[in-house]
Amino acid sequence: MRPKVILFGDSITEESFTNGGWGAALADHFSRTADVVLRGYSGYNTRWALKVAARAFDGVCEDGEWPLALTVFFGANDASIHDRSSGFQHVPLDEYQSNLRSILSFLKERWPTTVIVLITPPPIDEDGRLRNPFGDDPSGLPERTNDSAGAYAKACIAVAAESNIPVIDIWSKMQQFSGWEKSFLRDGLHFTAPGNKILFEEVVKKLEERGISVDTLPVDLPLISEIDPKDPLKAFDK
Repeated sequence: MRPKVILFGDSITEESFTNGGWGAALADHFSRTADVVLRGYSGYNTRWALKVAARAFDGVCEDGEWPLALTVFFGANDASIHDRSSGFQHVPLDEYQSNLRSILSFLKERWPTTVIVLITPPPIDEDGRLRNPFGDDPSGLPERTNDSAGAYAKACIAVAAESNIPVIDIWSKMQQFSGWEKSFLRDGLHFTAPGNKILFEEVVKKLEERGISVDTLPVDLPLISEIDPKDPLKAFDK
């Protein structure tokens, strides 16, 4: 009855349905018009995502049904520094781009009319990562850096441009605000409620640019305002 909007990504997607999350906000935004479906995988990079893509989307849509829209949000783990504690998640920059292209090709072949939106990796607050480290790193350095995340963000934007699909540059967007490091990132990587709000607004804006909005999508069943108090069941015969 309702079209689907699918969120595909790493931990920032997986936890997007928590209180104040950007996925939960999308579900609320599209209530009565679209179902928001979560496919988030904590810790995953594009290499792993490409490996499991077919299984991840198995059963998401019935035969002949295509999602209305789909976000692809990977890169934060790919951009991990290769010789530090998250090095096992690192994917070289050229392979990251190649993997993104392959993921996009898979999705376009499966669902040719689905609106796909790429999202760049977010900025990194290195102080926040030092205070909330992943594993033990004898170097005393953060396992992620903002410079590395920025390089992967630019690579993501380049893939979007060559593929002619929309992209959200969340790496740049967040850094337009003073104090973004602590305002938008709770541990130097994952989002606070205000950080989630920024991404939610950007996703809504990008979908609206492609003609997907609550104003253009039909409501799936009669609204209470359409039900005649004197003959309530009449509304359901349409």
